[in-house]
Amino acid sequence: MAKQYQTLFLILTVSYLFSPELTVATAATPTGVSKKAVNFIQSSCKTTTYPTVCVNSLSSYANAIQTSPKRLAETALAVTLNRAQSTKLFVSRLTRFKGLKKREVEAIKDCVEEINDTIDRLTKSVQELKLCGVATGKEQFSFHMSNAQTWTSAALTDENTCSDGFSGRVMDGRIKNSVRARIVHVGQETSNALSLINAFAKKN
Repeated sequence: MAKQYQTLFLILTVSYLFSPELTVATAATPTGVSKKAVNFIQSSCKTTTYPTVCVNSLSSYANAIQTSPKRLAETALAVTLNRAQSTKLFVSRLTRFKGLKKREVEAIKDCVEEINDTIDRLTKSVQELKLCGVATGKEQFSFHMSNAQTWTSAALTDENTCSDGFSGRVMDGRIKNSVRARIVHVGQETSNALSLINAFAKKN
């Protein structure tokens, strides 16, 4: 049973690492990347809560971002959304494990629901940020920017709630560690995206 458990876990982990969504979000840095753009990303990421995660997740998009705070915020949000979608796929597959505790199954299902909410709210934030780019006037820009900030902040709350479902020693084990590691990563990228959105708002 233990060997079967470990084999399925390895399969799920590999499928997560090579999922299409995650591949998009972690594309290799293209040749001829702009050094000026990379420096801009590194400088901007210093203001985020998780600067190393920020640089690692956004540097491969330097040529597209260049030195635009708007494109930086949009890219950070898109990368976060892709990460959340990949995490949902991974967590939902964990229910295939045999021998799961009833509380683990319930926590997994609740977590998938929370991630669905996260994806919905990040998607709305992406839409609002796009509307900022075509806003006519400061008032309209502020309206859509406020919505983007609100939806991203709400998504961060969903991720924290998902992690809380696995609290307590009774939930200790591989499932808890696996889920929490991925939720933490999504949370870090969401926090960084919110910081970059706020920075973009201040510049306008």
